[in-house]
Amino acid sequence: MMYNRNIISFFYVFFIFILIPVVGNASTVQVEYNYSLIDTTYVATCCFIVMLMMLPGLALFYGGMARSKNVLSVMTQVFASGVFIIVLWIIFGYSFIFSNSPLRPVIGGFDKIFLRGINTNSAVGTLPEYLYCLFMALFAAITVGIIVGSVAERMRFGAFLLFISLWFLIDYVPMAHMAWGGGWIEPLDIQDFAGGNVVHLNAGMAGLVAAVMLGRRKGLGTTNMAPHDVSMTYIGGCLLFVGWLAFCGGCNYSVNGLTILLMLNTLIGGAGGAIAWCFTEWRYHGRPSTLGIISGAIAGLVGITPACGYVTPMSAFIIGIITSISCLWSVNNLKKRFGFDDAFDVFSIHGVGALVGGLLTVIFAASFFGGTGYPHGRNMWEQMSIQILGISFSMLFSVVATYFSLKLTRCAIPLRVEEDEESIGLDLESHGEVAYHTDRIGSD
Repeated sequence: MMYNRNIISFFYVFFIFILIPVVGNASTVQVEYNYSLIDTTYVATCCFIVMLMMLPGLALFYGGMARSKNVLSVMTQVFASGVFIIVLWIIFGYSFIFSNSPLRPVIGGFDKIFLRGINTNSAVGTLPEYLYCLFMALFAAITVGIIVGSVAERMRFGAFLLFISLWFLIDYVPMAHMAWGGGWIEPLDIQDFAGGNVVHLNAGMAGLVAAVMLGRRKGLGTTNMAPHDVSMTYIGGCLLFVGWLAFCGGCNYSVNGLTILLMLNTLIGGAGGAIAWCFTEWRYHGRPSTLGIISGAIAGLVGITPACGYVTPMSAFIIGIITSISCLWSVNNLKKRFGFDDAFDVFSIHGVGALVGGLLTVIFAASFFGGTGYPHGRNMWEQMSIQILGISFSMLFSVVATYFSLKLTRCAIPLRVEEDEESIGLDLESHGEVAYHTDRIGSD
């Protein structure tokens, strides 16, 4: 209880500080605008769909994979990660990523803290700056939400909130700035169109580190930990599939032929992943599973995320197939070999998927396969060297930043719930409620 009071007191002080009205930026008079209404309408629509991708999509996807006694805790962590990160984004995230500072190669500055200096007439390209800020905020929120799948069913809620706050500041913000906000990585022109490194590889590596540091769930290997409701995961997976078209398609920030190619490549990449996982599982396990075909689609979508703007639709299909098979291999082999308890396979799907997809991007971006080719007149091997540098740095940075975020969190509050709380279930012990008021799932 002392730990809970400490964490609550921390957040009270934090929010009292941020609610002090230090700035007043909003303009109530709109004189003129210099952005495109067509592009604005399109990206605003993408924002709505990406929001549904996270809430309720990701929450349902993970919630169904949890045991019935932990489903609410998982869904609450996904919801909390969304709202907390969006608030932190407004306070300092957008400024530290997209403004200048003396440390510009690594981190931005305070110019746009609390969105200072932005009004309804500000523009980024053909978009209102508020809309650009909103779209990028959703990227940040869903990145953190993905990590929930690795720490599910055993992490204290208070520790989770403190961890994601620290991780957002220490990991996501500098990595996004280095890749998108004018940091040292951006001029390298790594071929990563829609966030393969900053979003999926970053979350996948963070999930691996968190799973190792938290330790295995009590009873793993001896207790039945099968998903309690695959139909819930199916619904969430379908929402993720639909939302991914807006996730990648919105990254062009305008409406033209490339925008449609992004959505088409995303669609067929996910389809290729679903087909590959389905038939591979059918071949080796005798039957295809619903969870498998949905997981394959997500794996294919992760793989096509960095490549969607550089390759043809048939190349996207092949990328989805190869990525999905690689992720399935990781689930069936790497996870068992090393014994880490990545509860919902975040590392195997997002980490391995982004790694494989990032490397395949360079191969299928070649003009020989109908791709866009490479920047600065590079050949495939030169671009691959740059790609490997970017991927390797992203992996190392995520591992180190996640480790320190968890260590700092552990100094304030234990990471795991007590054993008896874990046995009873986090729904009741952490939130005082249960999802199902029945003696047994499926009973009347």
